This record gives sequence, structure tokens and C-alpha cells, in this order.
Amino acid sequence: MKIVFAQGNPDKKYQKTRHNTGFLIVDALGEKYDAVWRVIDKYKGHIANIEIGGEKVILVKPLSYYNDTGMVARLLVDYYKLNPATDFLVVHDDLALPLGTIRVRDSGSDAGNNGVKDLNLHLGQHYKRIRVGIWTEDRDKMDDVNFVLGVFPKAEFEKVEKVIIPHVNDLIEKFVGGTLEVSSASM
Repeated sequence: MKIVFAQGNPDKKYQKTRHNTGFLIVDALGEKYDAVWRVIDKYKGHIANIEIGGEKVILVKPLSYYNDTGMVARLLVDYYKLNPATDFLVVHDDLALPLGTIRVRDSGSDAGNNGVKDLNLHLGQHYKRIRVGIWTEDRDKMDDVNFVLGVFPKAEFEKVEKVIIPHVNDLIEKFVGGTLEVSSASM
């Protein structure tokens, strides 16, 4: 069993914001596999069960806000008795990377990402993560909060939908199949 854990914010107003890139990616994967999402209060999340290549996969979109998702992750890892280093993958946006840059890591520090900081607090640093760059030149015109909580402009959103999401979902399928490797790519 594997957990694919998306970072994002649950309110509808954040649906197409840069900070919800993880949710957008996992929603598309769920759609590809005909996932049925349910709110499970016990785990404080939207949860969907799918199967990829014979492996059971739990897709998770926490009901807590982006910076407070560590406890949700811990509850799920403990309940299913999973090893974060091998069975847990986080998909999140990264303000330090240009839009379209995708990095896969096995572990590491939070690099200033408060959501990852909270995950590290509850899980330690040893779990896989896919970092999806969201930085554009618009970032230089506003502060971090307004940028990450801003809705993707149309051209950027099209790139996310048509290029980034399919690539990241291929990486997620590799994670489930045990073949995901540390890498960096620019789309």
C-alpha cells in the first residue's frame, strides 16, 4: 500500500491557486483512475482509494491548511502501519523553482516551505517528495503569500494542466511501481 499526499488548502476559493498545485495533480490522477473521493473525519482528509499496477494507493487531500498537514500524514501512516521512507509520497508546489521545474527527492529539509516543515516535524525528513516549481517573474511584484495564494493566470494554468500534471502523474505511477528515482526536469 502507498499513500500519495497532496499539499494544498481545502477551501473552494483556493482551488486554482499556485499553492494548490498538489491538489490539482492528485485530482487529475484520481480522475484517470475513476477515484471516488470521501471526506473521512477520522483522518482529517479527502481520501480516495485507487489501484495502480496491482498496488493499493490512497490519495489524500488534507482538510487542514497547507502549513498544518503533518498531523494528517502521521495519522494515516500510523493507522496503515506504513514506512514513510518507502510508502509515502508528498506532492507540493515550490516557490523557489521556476514554473515547470519538477524535482524528485528521497528526503530533505523543508527549504523554507512551511507545509513541508510541518510534515518533517511529524514524519521526519525521510519520505519521498515531488516538488513542482511555481515561480514566475510575477513573484517579484508581490509578497510570498499573495503569490502562492494567487490564482494561476490562464497561460500558466494551461501549462500546469497540459504539461506538468501528466508528467508528475507519470512520476507518481513510478513511485507506486517502485521505480521513482531522484531527478530534476524542466518542462
